[in-house]
Formats: sequence, C-alpha cells, structure tokens
Amino acid sequence: MKQKLIGRLAETNALKTYLDSPQSEFIAVYGRRRVGKTFFVRNIIRDKADFMFTGMENASLSDQLNNFFYSLRHVYPNCNKPTSWIDAFDQLRTFLDNCRSSTKIVFIDELPWLDTVRSKFVSALEWFWNGWASSRDDIKLIVCGSATSWMIDNLLNNRGGLHNRVTHRIHIKPFVLNECEEYFKVNNFGYRRQEIAELYMVFGGVPYYYSLMDKGKSVAQNIDCLVFSQDGELKSEFDNLYRSLFKKPADHINIISALSSKGKGLTRAELLKATKLNNNAKFTETLDELEKCGFIRQYLPFESTKKHVIYQIVDPFTLFHFKFERQNVFHDDKFWTNSINTPSTNAWKGYAFEMLCLNHIEQIKCALGIAGVQSNICSWKDSGRTEGRGAQIDLLIDRADLTVNLCEMKYSPVKYSITKSDYDNFTNKIDLLFRVTGTKKSVIFTMITPNGIVSNHYSGLVQAVITIDDLFA
Repeated sequence: MKQKLIGRLAETNALKTYLDSPQSEFIAVYGRRRVGKTFFVRNIIRDKADFMFTGMENASLSDQLNNFFYSLRHVYPNCNKPTSWIDAFDQLRTFLDNCRSSTKIVFIDELPWLDTVRSKFVSALEWFWNGWASSRDDIKLIVCGSATSWMIDNLLNNRGGLHNRVTHRIHIKPFVLNECEEYFKVNNFGYRRQEIAELYMVFGGVPYYYSLMDKGKSVAQNIDCLVFSQDGELKSEFDNLYRSLFKKPADHINIISALSSKGKGLTRAELLKATKLNNNAKFTETLDELEKCGFIRQYLPFESTKKHVIYQIVDPFTLFHFKFERQNVFHDDKFWTNSINTPSTNAWKGYAFEMLCLNHIEQIKCALGIAGVQSNICSWKDSGRTEGRGAQIDLLIDRADLTVNLCEMKYSPVKYSITKSDYDNFTNKIDLLFRVTGTKKSVIFTMITPNGIVSNHYSGLVQAVITIDDLFA
C-alpha cells in the first residue's frame, strides 16, 4: 500500500502548479537529510516522470557516469555509456526529444553528490538547461539534494551560468508537532501529545526517524532501540548526518561541539576562542552552512547591535546526541529507560522544551493573536553589573506594535504551579528589562508550559498562557 504524504500542503500545491505551467521549469527541492524530500517529489510525480536518476554518495566520476547510463538505459535502450557529463546530458536531450509525453518530467536526486572534483557537472547542467531546455515549453527539471548549503550556493545563489535560472525553489522543512501527530495517527500509534512532544525533543521533526519506530513499544523503548542499543539504526546517525552534508565536516562538528556546551549560545569571538579555529572567510562559511542546514540559528539580543550576534544550536537531534548519546560510556542498551526522571534527564527536558518552542514560533504567535505582526525573536541577558542583580530571558517576541512578549518556558508533565521563588525571579526579569534597556515598549508576561498553570496567589502576574495544544495547532 502506498504510504500517505503527511502535511506538505503548500509545497504540494506549489509543485503541482509548476508541473502544470505552460513553460519549462527548473525546480530545486532542498532540505536536510532524512526530511522526506525524495518521498515528497515521488509522491507528487508518481509514474509521470520520463527519467529519474539518483547520485551516489562518495562515488567517482566514472561510477557516477555509469550510474547515469544504467538509469537512462531503462527508458532509452539505444543510449551509450557517456564519457563526460556533457555527453550524458546530450544523450538525455536526445531521449527527451523523442519522448511522446506532452510534458517531459526529469527528476535528478542527490544532485550535490554528482559534483565531484573536476567532474564539470555544474557546467554540463548549465549547458543542458541554458542551451536547450529553457528555450522549450515542455521540460520540467526537478533537482533535489540534502546538502542544503550546496543547493543554495550552487543553484539558488549561483553567480555563473545558472544565475537566476532556477525558476522555483521548494524548501522541505522538518515536521512541526501537528504533522508529527498526524504521522503517528495515520500509522496507528497510541501516543499522546505530551509523548509526541518528548519524541520531538529527541528527534526533531525528521520523518525518517519516526518511520523506524515500533508502534508496539513505548516512547522510551523506541529511543533505546534506535539510539542506545548495540545495533540501533540511529546509533551512528550523527556522524553519517554531518558527513553526508559537508565534504569536510571536522570544523562543522568542532563548532557544534563548542555550542553544545553553552545552551544559550556563543558569540563569534567566543566560538573562535572555544574552537581555536582561524578568524577568516572559511570560518564564516562554516557558520553559514550550519545555519542553512538548520542546525544553528543566529540572533541578536534584545535592542542590541550586530556585533553581538549569538549562535545557538536549534537541532534537537544534535543536542540530544551531545547531551546523552556521547555520555553513554557504559554502553547501556536501556540507557533512556533507566534515565527516566533522573535529575539529568529532567534538566535536559527543560532546555529541550525551550528548543521545541523556538521551532514553533509561528504557532506561538498564532496563539497570541499576533501572527500578522512583524516580530524579532530574540533573548536578553544582564550580568548584574548595572543593578547588582542578574537576569536572563531566553525568549522575547519584540513586536512592531511597540509591545514585547516576555516568554517564560517551563516544562512540566502537570499544570505548572508558580512559587514565591518563581514570582520573585519573574518580577526581577521584568524590572531589569525596563531599567537596563530603557525600553518604552509594553511588556506582556507570557508563560509557555505544556499543561497550563495553577491558579494561585502568584499566577496573576501571567498575562498570557501558551499550552501544548497551542503548539500542536
């Protein structure tokens, strides 16, 4: 039975529109590894593709050309083994010229893997599109790749022959919570929203990871089986992930490792000191690649300047790898089951919930009724030098309507009860934000906690509450 495509409604409508257009289209589909790009494209084009071809990881030019030949031979028996990519695309052109289809669909998957050293693949692709396909009205070229930075730099932002040649781009992003919930319902899992949220805090919104789960096992059992068991299918996923996306991932992992030890993030200067990398264009490029692939974000603290940009990991799977997978020194196959409700796990849940919130800002804004208000998502920290008291605010929604949502994110399996200590901490943050920054904006104190808050003597401070149901909207 054909597996159902979950979510992706806007992306599906876009691709169908492009395929039905009265002109040739060059469509780039990109997104991180395992996010479902190939499944998405194949689900839409089904059996309508005239030619499909997938690049091979870490293969030589000769092997890639042979792979192309074997794929083309299935639909064009008279083709010859190509001697170069120009030759390969010329034979593809000959095949398409003789195709009877009114619209000729070509799907090339894992495009970045074809760009091997001295292969001249990109030049040949330019020749195929600029010299032939773009002048017609019946060619639909769909290209796809997991190396997001390669796709952006070599196709979307190309400054050579492919400059502005990609007619459309489709970014396939990780699932958000409501798409995860739909996936589990379609596949007959009995998980509640809180359990799905905890899975998201481990695996993020990567559909492939969920496809490996056993609906007969609990959340903890699935995590143990996939990550911590000796033959776990995701045991080596971290290394495979970074190797597949970056040709030389050592610097990327160095930066990620440094950021993993500072949950709230580091400035460029702090990163350079921690990694001992050189302060040059290559360092900038590495940061840019990590951001384009969705592993880190950069943000400005509230009412700060660009020189204070902070870099922070936002990929849940990466954070979980550094926090727990690398700490499993005793190779305990039941590490996660045995760690439930330990201080270490509970502390991690608090921080991982904050990352979940950062990945669902649009849902938070919708729940607050400010979806259409231009906003800057930032944080703020005061060391205490000014007022003698320090404070850190991990999420501020700085709005164009001269209002700021000061968000306090608290993970709790039950309704959160604000204590006297919490109240003092929260009021201190509000007071210092006004005093130190001098902001004239209104502040709305907002609690984000899975099950809401208990009404008590201190809860009157809260002006807006976001629950797990809001995050699933």
